[in-house]
Amino acid sequence: MYVLKNAKIYTPQKAEAGSVIVTDGRDIAYIGDEAGAEAYIAGGKTGAGEEVKTYDLAGKTVLPGFIDAHTHPGICAESAWHVKLPWTEDPQVVLDFIGEYAKVHSKEEVPFLYFEYYPTSMFGKEGPKKEMLDAVVSDRPVLCQDFGEHLSWVNSKMLELMGVDRDTPDPTELEIFVRDEDGEPTGWVRERAWAHFLDRMYDAIGWRQPVASSEEMLAPVMDFFRDSGITAMFDGVIETDELIKTIYDMDRAGRLYTYYDGSVRFWHYADLPGKIEKLREYQRLYTTDHIKFNTMKLFLDGTNETGNAASIEELNDSPGNYGEIMMEEEELVDCFLLCNREGLDLHIHMVGDRAFRTACDAVEKAQALAAGAGEAWVCRPVFAHCESVHPSDMGRPAGLGIYVNWTCHWSGGYFGDEALNFYSREKWNGMYQFNPMIDSGANVSYSSDVVTYYELHRAAPFFGMQVAATRVDPEFPLDPEKYPGSMRPEASAKLGIRDLIEGYTEAGARQLRWDDKLGSIEAGKIANLVIVDRDPCEVPPEELKDVRIEAVMFDGKVVSGKL
Repeated sequence: MYVLKNAKIYTPQKAEAGSVIVTDGRDIAYIGDEAGAEAYIAGGKTGAGEEVKTYDLAGKTVLPGFIDAHTHPGICAESAWHVKLPWTEDPQVVLDFIGEYAKVHSKEEVPFLYFEYYPTSMFGKEGPKKEMLDAVVSDRPVLCQDFGEHLSWVNSKMLELMGVDRDTPDPTELEIFVRDEDGEPTGWVRERAWAHFLDRMYDAIGWRQPVASSEEMLAPVMDFFRDSGITAMFDGVIETDELIKTIYDMDRAGRLYTYYDGSVRFWHYADLPGKIEKLREYQRLYTTDHIKFNTMKLFLDGTNETGNAASIEELNDSPGNYGEIMMEEEELVDCFLLCNREGLDLHIHMVGDRAFRTACDAVEKAQALAAGAGEAWVCRPVFAHCESVHPSDMGRPAGLGIYVNWTCHWSGGYFGDEALNFYSREKWNGMYQFNPMIDSGANVSYSSDVVTYYELHRAAPFFGMQVAATRVDPEFPLDPEKYPGSMRPEASAKLGIRDLIEGYTEAGARQLRWDDKLGSIEAGKIANLVIVDRDPCEVPPEELKDVRIEAVMFDGKVVSGKL
């Protein structure tokens, strides 16, 4: 048992508290002032002969452990072998780099070249062509990933080895190979359509990309989350069985310092039952006190920057084009009803305002149908991203019990203003607006959604808080000549520090159904705590990323830093 005293403790009641007592190995037994802590100990509640250690925090701030409510640890770990491209808008600079890299690293040494990232804005609406890559590398497959992670550029050799040609059907409505007027793939690919054909290519070259099948590979990513104060997370997509086995083995060995909630992805109602069976398999094999599986994952549309988000209005200069959507309301209703009957939650990627409205309509209809059939509504709808929401729909999440999850570090200039190629200035300015939802009482949680080792550092919660509180990206600022101070409009969309802390703690715990034991510093909850050098609420927003984490406690034990 131990006491943390002389601290500034963040409580749900926003009341002043200076001491917290942790007992029974991991549970919070008391929170309040120092006199109350002394009375608790003097009252003999510690148990006969139990040693009580006291740590004077000298005015430091204690926060609940952070919760990253949508991230991708496995994908980040598996991307460590990717090659970083020079950041430039000049395609020739990129091609020269790729050609030189291929000369230095032979086909035998690197049989598949995977580069990241080229700016989404580098190419126009027609996209890049395979012939450009063929001119510098033709002896092996090459893939270049765009900055938004939703577009790719491949060479002819990769298409050939995957067996993709004019007669190959696209995997889904969103995942497509862009084609010329004769139907031939141009080399530009949307939404990782290539991933469906990788096994063919790997068989042809006799090589497989590394997967997160060892703790050695996954540890650097998990260590970063731990040191950043993240003590619980939601994995947006379980990519491989090997990943879950690794996480499970780490937990059994006492080296998993996070509560982990994993999801299984499906594409349509037709494949949902089979994917639910996969989730049930994970539940049977890998559930522990720290690991659970209760969520199905769906991509409903694409991205605003590539023009394949589902839009209420026609896209710029494209009459009749309202973007793309994976399924319409009727099919989505069926998905919600099946998940509800199975007692599962449904987490949906959506960025366009039509996707948001369609999903809200589907939730409303599914709830009514369940009630009419005498079925209790237990499915928790989670809408991830929600970048563009029509003002008339802002209040619907609170009324329908929809949980909203936002990726804070996208709030500034991370994706530039490429969406203006498809949206009006007014609509673009209205994106990334969550204050009306918060004010209406909706549960709004926050996350990093990092998908590559390249951007892992941006998963630090204080980094995300700074970007969301300022609307300025310190690494990818908008052009200050177009946007004063490099701030992404509108200023009214800046999020408050207290709301950000709550979204990274209590709201995340509610979304993941862990609020009975995580998310706040209260008696009876688990002592997942983050000790920082100063009160984030008193730090200038533009300095939040510099708040220093002194110690991280997981299940009552210090796992990073020191008290």
